[in-house]
Amino acid sequence: MLKKQPTHTFEGGQKYVLDAELAKIVNISMKLEMPLLLKGEPGTGKTMLAHAIANSLDMPLIILNVKSSMKLIDALYQYDTLTRLNDSRFGDSTRDVSNIEEYIKMGKIGQAFTTDQRVVLLIDEIDKADTDFQDDMLDVLDQMQFDVIEIDKTVQARTRPVIIITSNAKKDLSDPFLGRCNFHHIAFPAPDMMRQIIGVHFPEISKDLAENSIAAFYKLREIDGIEKKPATRELINWIRALDADPDFNAKHLLKGTVPYLGVLFKKSPDYERVTAQMSRRRLF
Repeated sequence: MLKKQPTHTFEGGQKYVLDAELAKIVNISMKLEMPLLLKGEPGTGKTMLAHAIANSLDMPLIILNVKSSMKLIDALYQYDTLTRLNDSRFGDSTRDVSNIEEYIKMGKIGQAFTTDQRVVLLIDEIDKADTDFQDDMLDVLDQMQFDVIEIDKTVQARTRPVIIITSNAKKDLSDPFLGRCNFHHIAFPAPDMMRQIIGVHFPEISKDLAENSIAAFYKLREIDGIEKKPATRELINWIRALDADPDFNAKHLLKGTVPYLGVLFKKSPDYERVTAQMSRRRLF
């Protein structure tokens, strides 16, 4: 039987700037005990939200990184047949070979179910999985239990995790899946929100560096033909690089001198396209 959970309220993290609507849907999802599905382009803070919730509410964070080849059973548990075979052949283990349960290892969902403490379960990039995985996983999360067929045992969740699911929208999710989650689209931060984010990460940053780097960043994102636009993470790392350069002057950004473009553009075609365009015309 699931333990009754105390009421938690998430109000943001130390370095996670939270808008009012996102805060509300996080807290509503916890109150209704429903998974929260987050969509948005890479770098909008979907994954970091789960970290912020875990840190703020003092809960352990368990992360299931979804792969295209993953089967649901991999997320629930694994039966280590190879180790059992080796133990039976060589007999140098303290494990009881006749007890299959000693060779059952919980996967990420299994770990979230079997811990005594309530956890945040992050299911990252669910859109990489096939439809059967998605729907069957939500069946397990609805029922808060699953069967381990090798030992004829049902694993029941001791506590209900706070479930955060992310999608980069690379492919559509099934209607039944969408219908069983709360949903929020995290838009890319507008400049005003980005100023708040940068202020949180760099409380002592100069006004010139903050304003000019943010302005240049948004201009660079507008360049046509970019496959992977720089996201908030890249901007933060870029500002770190600029701030660490003793010869850099923030006013040079407005004059078209934009160093360390490789920090912003990680794909070679993107980097080449941007540098070529910068050589032909000024950013501002």
